[in-house]
Amino acid sequence: MSDIPGWWWIAFTLLAAAFQTLRNAAQKSLTASLGTIGATHVRFLFGMPFGLLFLLLVLLFTGRSLPVLNGSFAVWLLFGAVSQILATALLLSAMKLRSFVVATAYSKTEPVQLALFGLVFLGDKLSLPAVAAILIATVGVMLMSWQLPAESGSTTNAAEQIKRAQDNRRSILFGLLSGTLFAFSAIGFRGAILALDSGSFVVNATTTLAAGQVLQSLILSSYLLVRSPQTLREIFAAWRPSVRAGFMGATASQMWFLAFAIEVAAHVRTLALVEILFAQALSRRLFAQGTSRREAFGIALMVLGVVILLNA
Repeated sequence: MSDIPGWWWIAFTLLAAAFQTLRNAAQKSLTASLGTIGATHVRFLFGMPFGLLFLLLVLLFTGRSLPVLNGSFAVWLLFGAVSQILATALLLSAMKLRSFVVATAYSKTEPVQLALFGLVFLGDKLSLPAVAAILIATVGVMLMSWQLPAESGSTTNAAEQIKRAQDNRRSILFGLLSGTLFAFSAIGFRGAILALDSGSFVVNATTTLAAGQVLQSLILSSYLLVRSPQTLREIFAAWRPSVRAGFMGATASQMWFLAFAIEVAAHVRTLALVEILFAQALSRRLFAQGTSRREAFGIALMVLGVVILLNA
């Protein structure tokens, strides 16, 4: 893949971050009516047809056949698929407790975790400037997401302040755990992509996407069929917004997987921190949520880290 232009992974990542922001917003709006698991399932169940369509189009246009799905691919795919399900559910839970943009920021400790996991599991090595970029960007994310006591609302009564503090701690926990699991999912999916040998990074990435979404849809549909069949009925009843969320989720995943196929996962996920900027703009427009000076400074650090990474 040495003949692939170096800027392609950057374009794929930026497109993925944009579509993922839109998908997260759509899922956040569905959480109230479908619950956390129901809203989580939407991205996989309604994204699956688009993932299969992407695979069909890729095979038609490239003239290649479906690659052999070996045992190593299956193990990596299962690891990535289950991790992504749990990560998405935790992120949506964090969004119920905190603002859209701050909850998104909590999950973005992922690049630091990815740098370590990628080295251990896949042998992805990073340069010192890249490590510095990841750390600077992550400090920025943590700074913008950390809530100071003065920001908790002095006009609220003691009971409300206690509840808000508890919600904040739970949101931090859910966000950090979602970051860990998103890192695991990135490692799993990149491992699955690298396990295929089709001769085309596009075919490898799209095959992994389609197989992953089929697997995830089967897992969550089976769970809901046993535990909450009413939620399944409600998901199909809300098919219009669900189709939009599914399309945006599948398109985001397609772009992520293309980037993972040609670049180290930690680099991809660090550049993906620009999603915070997209989330910030969307939260102002859709959810009327503003930004403090401290959060703005955190965003500036995050952008600095991304700039260093791109020049590393």
